[in-house]
Formats: sequence, structure tokens, C-alpha cells
Amino acid sequence: MQYHPLGATGPRVSALGLGAMGMSGMYGPSDRAESIATLHAALDAGITLIDTGDFYGSGHNELLIGEALRASAKRDAAILSVKFGGLRDPAGGWTGFDARPAAVKNFLAYSLQRLGVDHIDIYRPARLDPAVPIEDTVGAIAEMVRAGHVRHIGLSEVGSETIRRAAAVHPIADLQIEYSLVSRGIEDGILATCRELGIGITAYGVLSRGLISGHWRKDATTDAKDFRAHSPRFQEGNVDRNLALVEALRAVAEAKVVTVAQIAIAWVAAQGRDIVPLVGSRRRDQLAEALGALDVVLTPEDLARIEQAVPKGAAAGDRYAAVQMAHLDSERPHRV
Repeated sequence: MQYHPLGATGPRVSALGLGAMGMSGMYGPSDRAESIATLHAALDAGITLIDTGDFYGSGHNELLIGEALRASAKRDAAILSVKFGGLRDPAGGWTGFDARPAAVKNFLAYSLQRLGVDHIDIYRPARLDPAVPIEDTVGAIAEMVRAGHVRHIGLSEVGSETIRRAAAVHPIADLQIEYSLVSRGIEDGILATCRELGIGITAYGVLSRGLISGHWRKDATTDAKDFRAHSPRFQEGNVDRNLALVEALRAVAEAKVVTVAQIAIAWVAAQGRDIVPLVGSRRRDQLAEALGALDVVLTPEDLARIEQAVPKGAAAGDRYAAVQMAHLDSERPHRV
């Protein structure tokens, strides 16, 4: 495993991170024992960066990670990245977002308890709260840094203008944002802004929720609580076009004697040492496949073939449903 600093001011983390969201029902039922075994396998393989959100399963994900850490000899190696602010109801619905300074401290107190730790390594608002200036939210987290409850501040799904305003208040370790072969919006200004300011990228959705993993089938069944049941890219019409891109990518992967998932992850990693792909493995076999991507070396010729197979902007459908896209500051026109 290789390790790199996360941005100019962030912690040193593994070249691959583990996103734990799928272990708490966002992609349908998951097995608790297998989830914990996967977390242990990730730590044993040298993965240090573990990403979660306090609203994943309404706290379930943090409790799961806390349980796994208590039973791991590698507990002290874990770098915990936590998103906050998403509001849920008892039925699992989404009711809004809250990034007020008082809410920041309240959410943090609960996360520390559920995870069983005395500090969060990287703490970030999951979305920009339109009712709260980003300076106020970051300022509240900065107070928690000074108090020792948080080590570093991150951002998630915000645009260049918001990034600059946040960085003027406190150093920002990284921006967490979707980045994959079929989600390349950050290349239109956001990535350049982060590099100018020394902010790292933790890239989620590198397999587009399994769509470009090479394992997704058009006839796969999803329940109503599965994110993909509502994702435009998985809907009738769009999914056929998107899976055609996957088949083109499969030809490139087979020529390299690697899997589709491995070449898709390797492509993200190849975009810069300041980019850490987060893989959403919730089973050990998925994790093993993802780890294999670290051994994939892409030549300029490989990258050209990948670009030909999956050109920028070729995906059919937005990355979120319209109501969720409206909450993405990163998708709004901003000056760079």
C-alpha cells in the first residue's frame, strides 16, 4: 500500500480509501458480519482512510464502524472521515440539511459517541446549507479543531467559489466529490481550484454505484430503499446506453488482463497523486478486486483507449435525481 498526504495540510492516508455507506442499507440489504469482516480486511490490507456519514442508516454506519474498530488490532491506524448535516425521519426519508454552528457541535458529539473515539480525523458538511454561510459552518468546525475534537476540515460537493470562501476561514484538507469515468464535472474548474489551494480530492462514486463495475446487469432487481432504484443512470433507456459504455471499457480491460472495476478505479487514481479513490466495497471479494486496481499501471496508450471507450460526457442521465441535483453546489455555475 502506498500512502500520500491528503492535500497540503491533511493527514497521510492510503492510496485507496473505503467508503462504508453501502454497509448501511443505501444499496439494499447488507450483512453485518460480512461488513465488519470487510472493514477488518481493509485495515489489514493497509487501507487507513474510512469514510462515513452520521446520517448513513441514521447512525447505523458509525456504530458499525465503531464496533469493527474495537475488534481490530489496526484501530489506531484508521483515519476517519465523517460527513454531517443530512436530516432523516424515522421512516428513513430525507427532511433537509442543517449546517448551523450549533448543529455542527451537536452532530459531532453524537458521532464521537457512536464511533467510540475522542476525535474525528476529517469532519465535513455533506452539502452546502443554503441558509448558512459556509464561513459560519467552517468556523464552527475550526472551533472544534482548536478544542481537539476534530483534526482536519473537509468539504463535500461544493463549487470553486464556496471552496475559496471556506479556505479563507481555515485550511481545507480535501474536497469529497463524485469523480469517475462517467462523472467528470470536477474537471471543469473545481479540480484546478483545489490544486491551486493545495486541497486534496477524495473521489467517491468511482464505479458509479456499481454501474461501471462490470458486474451490473440491466435486469438486476432493486428495492425502493436502494439508491439505484431512483438514480437516472439506472433507469430504462439510460441504463442501456450506459452499459454499452461498460462493454466498450471491458474490451480495454480484457486487453490489460484486468477487470472492468479495476481499470475504472485505476483511471481515477491515474488522474493525480492528490486524488484518493474511495471504493464502496461491502464484501471482502469486492474489496479484493478493488485492491487489485493498485497494481494496474495505465500507459498513455491505455488512457487514450479508455477515453475512446468512455468519452467525457458520454453517460446518459444525471448522477442524482433532480431534487438531489438541486442541492449540489458543485453543479451550479460558479466563477472559478
